[in-house]
Amino acid sequence: MIQFLLSDENYTWLAPYGYAIVFLGLLIFLFRIFETGYASIFNKPLFRHYFVYRKVSDEQLKILETQIDFYRSLSKKHKRQFQHRVATFIADKKFIGREDLTITETMKILIAATGCMLSFGRKNYEYGLIEHILIYPSKFYSKINDAYHKGEFNPKIRALVMSWEDFEKGFRIADDNRNLGIHEFMHAMQLEAKQSKDPDSSRLTKYFRKILQRLSVPEVKEKLNKTNYFRRYGFSNQYEFLAVIAEYFFESPKEFKSQFPMIYGHTQKLLNFKYSGY
Repeated sequence: MIQFLLSDENYTWLAPYGYAIVFLGLLIFLFRIFETGYASIFNKPLFRHYFVYRKVSDEQLKILETQIDFYRSLSKKHKRQFQHRVATFIADKKFIGREDLTITETMKILIAATGCMLSFGRKNYEYGLIEHILIYPSKFYSKINDAYHKGEFNPKIRALVMSWEDFEKGFRIADDNRNLGIHEFMHAMQLEAKQSKDPDSSRLTKYFRKILQRLSVPEVKEKLNKTNYFRRYGFSNQYEFLAVIAEYFFESPKEFKSQFPMIYGHTQKLLNFKYSGY
């Protein structure tokens, strides 16, 4: 009886399903190879989304529509994508108020929207190295270097830490090339690119290398010294420089492009960013 139940003949009906699963697996494997090759050749993802299904609440949508200029400038298709990304970010991250700060929906939306704006040209947009968003009312003491900070990305505890006062100021004043949210999210994106081999990370590394090469050109170095266009803090190290030029890219794109067109172009390709006039 047992032999009968386990005989091969009783399982022949499963063969077509097995073949179908193997064939589907092969197709997915080949598609992944093609997708990676496409991203490498054309410096952009083949698809930024496979599915768009998440939506923000009515309250959250109102905040997006009234306070996020970038969101208002998008097409209907891109607005749906942006909502999906913001909703995903808020669902995946834990927002924690420090020093008795109460977290509001406005805080969540403004922070999530800033991160999603920076990563909007990428397929990999979820900031996998960030699990917690820690928000202080104002500057906070950091044990990293025993100093008071406005913001920091702490990979050890997988946290983005910000002063709400300074984040809000950077968000409210949109043309001074100082945006704490963009700055700190760029640090997280940089570190992820250093640790990952996905096409978005490879593109960031590739074009940041081109930016650094451009900075070594004598006439560019001379112009940088004469104009003092980028604030001096950006030249502290390579990480700070990319974070600073990301702020300039979003807050004064026309002037940036006029002053240093090739660096601007490399930044645009680094982020795969061709939205809303950028």
